[in-house]
Amino acid sequence: MRHIKWSNPIEVGFAQGGAKTVTGPSEALRCLSEMWPDRRGPLYVAARSVCRAAVDGRRSAEEAREMFISATREAHLTTH
Repeated sequence: MRHIKWSNPIEVGFAQGGAKTVTGPSEALRCLSEMWPDRRGPLYVAARSVCRAAVDGRRSAEEAREMFISATREAHLTTH
């Protein structure tokens, strides 16, 4: 698995686990699978797909970052 870094990390606030700083699509995938709340809508599914594609080199890291941010908004998570 390629460990690509985003230009700007994202700090995500989770009710059950405090805050997590996510620095790239690989960490985003872990976050989506291990820490995500039960609110898993279409943007969650899209974020998983785009993050996987970025890790595989088929999409850019920044596309994955934007989709991950959209998924956090869909799940009503705070980001910084």
